[in-house]
Amino acid sequence: MIPKTVFGRTPWWSFVLDLVLVLAFVLIGRRSHDESDALTGILTTAWPFVSGLVLGWLVLVGFRWPFVTVLSGAVVTVVTVLVGMLLRHSSDQGVAVSFVIVATVVLAVFLIGWRALAILLAKRRRAARA
Repeated sequence: MIPKTVFGRTPWWSFVLDLVLVLAFVLIGRRSHDESDALTGILTTAWPFVSGLVLGWLVLVGFRWPFVTVLSGAVVTVVTVLVGMLLRHSSDQGVAVSFVIVATVVLAVFLIGWRALAILLAKRRRAARA
């Protein structure tokens, strides 16, 4: 688990960082496909993944898991992708296999990656103090 000094005492910073990274994923994807940056297009693409992210966080809160662990990042990633793809399918948005793979990889790198980096930095800080 990461010390509270990394993101403060409240978990909302962790959620905000996850949300920013999910939105970055959406913006990068839209940009790479030369899709319009119109706010409605961004919201249409983002809402399934943001809904999945919120549900993933509710799982963490419900089970009282620590927010900044690799396992928590994995749970949030899986729920975000699974719910995001189910909602995209139900709203007639694309869910091609290649998109599912790319979304899973990118969101895993983002949502697990920052947690792994934060844990590594916290361990180094502790080691430097010892």
